[in-house]
Amino acid sequence: MLRPMHFDLMARDPARAIAFYKAAFGWTVEKWDGPFDYYMITTGAPGEPGIDGGLSPSTSETLETNLTLGVLSLEEAMATVTAAGGTIVRDIQTIPGVGRMVTCKDTEGNSFGLMEEPKPDKGVELGEHSGV
Repeated sequence: MLRPMHFDLMARDPARAIAFYKAAFGWTVEKWDGPFDYYMITTGAPGEPGIDGGLSPSTSETLETNLTLGVLSLEEAMATVTAAGGTIVRDIQTIPGVGRMVTCKDTEGNSFGLMEEPKPDKGVELGEHSGV
């Protein structure tokens, strides 16, 4: 069974959204030092129930919240999604130091991500939220 490992929020005004999530939920938000504009959200202490996420700036009319599921094999998970009637809507992306991911839609049009973290034999430990 796969479990969510990460969520993504979108915001037209990231500073306003960050202020809201800090005030409303006590979340910690820090600018990511990666190759694109992104903010990392910490929702609690390590070892506590729950998942952490991120926030992306967006100019889209509609904003979405996406969940990402941790998988051991991205290709196998993609095959399972399509066999169950879902679709792959964004090809595999490699995020340096993070892993490989795709964006999918279920049979009702809901978006979600699949993330394969780097393998331990490549010198990076798997995260505690990795799925099956």
